[in-house]
Amino acid sequence: MKIESPAFTMDDVKAFMSTYRDRERHLLADRLQRISDRLAEIGPHVSSRQSDEAEWNAHEVLAHLAVVSKFYGVLVHRIASGKLTDMNLLEAVNLRDAAGKQMSEMDPAELLRMTLADHQRTINTLRTADPSSLQNSARVDDGTTMTAEEVARLPLITHMEMHVEQLEKLLPSR
Repeated sequence: MKIESPAFTMDDVKAFMSTYRDRERHLLADRLQRISDRLAEIGPHVSSRQSDEAEWNAHEVLAHLAVVSKFYGVLVHRIASGKLTDMNLLEAVNLRDAAGKQMSEMDPAELLRMTLADHQRTINTLRTADPSSLQNSARVDDGTTMTAEEVARLPLITHMEMHVEQLEKLLPSR
């Protein structure tokens, strides 16, 4: 095998990293698309039902997915565009959860429609963003920052994957 690295410059390394970031943003968009496709398939089976139980029912999980899709999708866009550089994440999460309670009173079909639309906007952001813009970061507390890519990957996509699995378990087998 020919050893090439001694001839590399820092510009070469930066170009490689840019290629990796470009690939990663497309992989993230693909993961979110798979979540969306799965929700489009199972979401119509969620019935509107209120519950006083400690555990969420399928309708409440769908409401949470709708809120998470909007909330973190907006964060990805705002951080990537440089419009958000500082926020109190804990306070924002508390507001997000209050919105989830309100959304759990909405019709499941409307929640599904909203969630899929929010996913599409975020997928478009991931597919069209300059890879370097996803490295823009926001301070989320006194000592923690998150990049737009980290917000997309962790609290949005991984979080959504976990709740879609939860939703699948709550729905009767078809």
